[in-house]
Amino acid sequence: MRRDIRTSRGPNVTDPGRGAAGGESERGGREARGTRRIPLLLMVACLAYAIDLFSKLAVVAKLEHHDPVNVIGTWLQLRVMRNSGAAFSMGSASTLVFTVIAVAVALAIVRLARRLYSVPWAIALGLLLGGALGNLTDRLFRTPGQLQGAVVDFISVRGFSVMNLADWAIVCGGVLIVFFTFRGRELDNAREAAADKESSSAPFRP
Repeated sequence: MRRDIRTSRGPNVTDPGRGAAGGESERGGREARGTRRIPLLLMVACLAYAIDLFSKLAVVAKLEHHDPVNVIGTWLQLRVMRNSGAAFSMGSASTLVFTVIAVAVALAIVRLARRLYSVPWAIALGLLLGGALGNLTDRLFRTPGQLQGAVVDFISVRGFSVMNLADWAIVCGGVLIVFFTFRGRELDNAREAAADKESSSAPFRP
């Protein structure tokens, strides 16, 4: 009786063949998707953040408390403003809320990065992360401080809004994310990898 119990339990407890097959399948899936694009995401984020930071430092030093600089007549101007709200100067009384949102966005992108194999998604998320961190820096370190600092805006489009480069990075990243979602492009490249595998395994027909 004991021998029968051991025999019946044995294959269910440990099955080296099944475990090896599962490991090979998982490794094969990762190889088909390619490499993780975390370095690309970080590179795009750092570039967007650095450009935003240095542009704000420059315009505050050179243009604040001065007349607007016309770039394309009065349609596009460089005009320094301190914005305690979000993009388009919305929600100026909810600065702390936007600070929390920026932190949540950054944490969500870091979490998603573990499944990131797609180059287009890495660029989109990098823009979003760099823009969020750029405005978050203003919230943390500019007056009045205490997570309620006013963001420096300086790109004025007549009849539209006054924004900064971080805002434009967030907008571009958001638009790309919506576009990729509607096109069915996935973070982990699973669909593209399956299509490539199917096409490569299909028999050649002259």
